[in-house]
Amino acid sequence: MKVLMFGWEFPPMSSGGLGTACYGLTKGLSNHNIDVTFVLPYAPGDTDAEYVKLIPANDLSKVKIVGVNSIMRPYITSSQYESTFLSFGKNSKQRKLYGENLQEEVYRFSLKATLIAEHEDFDVIHCHDWMTYLAGINAKLVSGKPLVMHVHATEFDRTGGNVNQEVYDAERRGMYEADMIIAVSQFTKDKIVRHYGISPDKIVVVHNAVDLKFKRLGNSFNIDKKDKVVLFVGRVTLQKGPDYFIEAAKKCLEFDPNIRFIIAGSGDMEGYLIERSAELGIGDKVLFAGFVTGDDLDRLYQMADVYVMPSVSEPFGITPLEAMKNETPVIISKQSGVAEVINHCLKVDFWDINQLVDKILAVLKYEELNHTLKYHGSIEVRKFNWNEPAEKCIGVYNKVMRGVV
Repeated sequence: MKVLMFGWEFPPMSSGGLGTACYGLTKGLSNHNIDVTFVLPYAPGDTDAEYVKLIPANDLSKVKIVGVNSIMRPYITSSQYESTFLSFGKNSKQRKLYGENLQEEVYRFSLKATLIAEHEDFDVIHCHDWMTYLAGINAKLVSGKPLVMHVHATEFDRTGGNVNQEVYDAERRGMYEADMIIAVSQFTKDKIVRHYGISPDKIVVVHNAVDLKFKRLGNSFNIDKKDKVVLFVGRVTLQKGPDYFIEAAKKCLEFDPNIRFIIAGSGDMEGYLIERSAELGIGDKVLFAGFVTGDDLDRLYQMADVYVMPSVSEPFGITPLEAMKNETPVIISKQSGVAEVINHCLKVDFWDINQLVDKILAVLKYEELNHTLKYHGSIEVRKFNWNEPAEKCIGVYNKVMRGVV
């Protein structure tokens, strides 16, 4: 079976969970002998190129990566896109290559997708999130092949309900045009049914997984032995709840001043959180580590005494699985898809800062609780292998190819 897949981030060109999920899923599909042509926006050095073929990682032997020349970036907003576009200068050759705004660039990307679909050999189309939906629709029109939309997040998750109408319309059209929809959790499926009017029979839940490779990186961390470390990892945006993390940090420090809080990630709320930390008088207790990947990220998990994911609306959430893999106790928001599938963790409503504080302090204070979460969590996470989500996706492919939907 051959799959034409459209996404807008893929390692090493990624800044969030979507890239991690796309890598894991394509690796799982490759393990099942599925050929994947993965198409994503990519600005090569030669801006005149229609697209550039990138070299895939060694463990993705059945995956071909095709980059379409574009200045779209993962999680980019309309204003961020326009700022990038304007930076080229009015008479720049580069500026003439791209759409003047994000919606125009999404449309231009979809036209390139049409050309690729006309020349690639494939059996099914698989699209990840809204920027690629029009590309998938066009690929379906020129090929007549079935279309699967994979929803990792909705505009309601990203904005807290203050939706961009154009993005919502693109999502809704993509969902209606799709032969089937894959949602990363029941939490996400329910939102699709409620906010987009899609029949639940058209939606299949396929939970994410995690790369289970584990490497112990030692304990040579420059942290005072009497200090405890509480970790946040994720995009520093409204959706991920970093402001609740900071407010909880203030209250925790009132009970125990020997706690250090680390925020690993970047995003539009970073400046606000730095200022808020200073206002609360805890600036010296909060470290902003920026975007962290690879061994450095695993090192952060391993140095932490507890990992906290206080997301306001989290369709799934791979980071708790990464923390559990690294034998780190986990506290997660009940408003998350991952809460459906893990048990050896503590769960809290994102808005209940007092309860979050109580749970953080309990994990730091009671060694038996800490050890239990660490031990059983590291065992539980072993069931999350990317081969299983890949098998479920293959089942969806088979259904749409047979017209059984």
